[in-house]
Amino acid sequence: MAVQTAHSRRWLVLAVICCAYLMVSLDLTVMNLALPDAQRDLGFTDADRQWVVTAYAMPFGSLLLFCGRLSDLIGRKRAFLIGLVGFAIASAVGGAATTFETLVAARAAQGAFAALLSPACLSLLATTFTDPKERGRAFGVFGGVVAGGGGLGLIIGGALTSGLDWRWCMYVNLVFAVAAFVGGVLLLARQPRADVRMDVPGVLAASGGMFCVVYGFSNAEDGWSRSSTWGFLALGGALLAAFAFWQTRAAHPLLPPRVIADRNRGGAYLTVLFVGASFFSLLLFLVYYMQTVLGYSPIVSGSALLPTIVCTILGTGVGGTKLVPRFGPRPMIPSGLLVGALGLVWLAGIGVDSTYAADLLGPLAVIGVGTGLIYSAVLNTGTSGVAPQDAGVASACVSAGQQIGGALGTALLNTIAATAATDWLDGHVQGRPSPEQLQLAAVHSYSTVFWWSAGILAFGAVVTGLLLRSGPLPTPGDVPAGTPSGQRSEPERV
Repeated sequence: MAVQTAHSRRWLVLAVICCAYLMVSLDLTVMNLALPDAQRDLGFTDADRQWVVTAYAMPFGSLLLFCGRLSDLIGRKRAFLIGLVGFAIASAVGGAATTFETLVAARAAQGAFAALLSPACLSLLATTFTDPKERGRAFGVFGGVVAGGGGLGLIIGGALTSGLDWRWCMYVNLVFAVAAFVGGVLLLARQPRADVRMDVPGVLAASGGMFCVVYGFSNAEDGWSRSSTWGFLALGGALLAAFAFWQTRAAHPLLPPRVIADRNRGGAYLTVLFVGASFFSLLLFLVYYMQTVLGYSPIVSGSALLPTIVCTILGTGVGGTKLVPRFGPRPMIPSGLLVGALGLVWLAGIGVDSTYAADLLGPLAVIGVGTGLIYSAVLNTGTSGVAPQDAGVASACVSAGQQIGGALGTALLNTIAATAATDWLDGHVQGRPSPEQLQLAAVHSYSTVFWWSAGILAFGAVVTGLLLRSGPLPTPGDVPAGTPSGQRSEPERV
């Protein structure tokens, strides 16, 4: 009876999960538009400004695998509620910060609790919906939240900064956290603890390696020639190589090789890496363009992304309910990557005199459709076929790919943009450039970045098209990868 009751309220559980994850997605971008006001209020320098963003990204990216396994170990409901409470407290502290150091510490705490909350959300979703048709619909809704959260964060950040105060970009999380916590306490059944042990050497190697990689790429935004950039990237690469080696020999590996050895799941994790590298930087450079060239205000530039968000939600809905259950991920993911690439190629035609209706609306809608097709399949595929005891760490791999891709793409494309602007000025200007020439150079750099982003997605389409298997995803009753022959792993119900 208890199982039937829990199963009957699964759509309410989906609403709670989406509410919680929306908070995590928003915080990836919501502070971007609030940084100038926060800087004036707290008096920190331009050089320090990046740490408000980096302080969130580093613990989030570096602790994901550890927290994914921790959610398997302590139970997903417990991990979900702890993550919510911790994130809410950190948000309240950040909103009330009177010093730069307090704000950065609060952002770091947000990232750490987001690393616990994110895989708990996805693994709860994966173990709640077991019927293939319902699973596709649920992941379509959740995919819309994941894909549209970053753009929605810019809209909310611009509105709160313009209408209230930058501190409300932190306080707004309390609304989501309270609603999700109450829903989680009332609706989520107690989760059994998985029969797993914590791989301490694996945790140290993976967390240290991810931290060094994210930190190294963050430093690269200020120049690739810095020794701290290459030093941290080299150390991170060595630690991750040691982690991969250890996972094949550990008695209780943090990331069992069976999780990523499956072609579909491996293709899904690579997909979020390509998407993170391309789309995270797209938001950054597009906002720069709209504000510095077109003269849009923060709230207008955020609202300009609404077509992308709407088309993403529609794409995930149609793809998750109609296409993925029937055709599987192979036609969906490469097609979504190619559609996104075409939208970026279209967007690369921007100029200093571009208008929103003629030059931005169309490509933003196309990019939204491509994103929707991708996320309608990739989240479902990344957790498909795993045993219940591996659901948390498999979910963490999806978020980890996004974080590494975002850090890599932002650093790489910042460098490409700076080089393109410099080359344009060298080829077109003699002496000191005028403001109009500086603007032309900036537009050229943004266009170059969009071409490179399109190339990243096109390359990803080729790779995933070769890697993903044809046909629908296996049903939950199928034997997961790594399960001994003849044994079936029953899906855990919420």
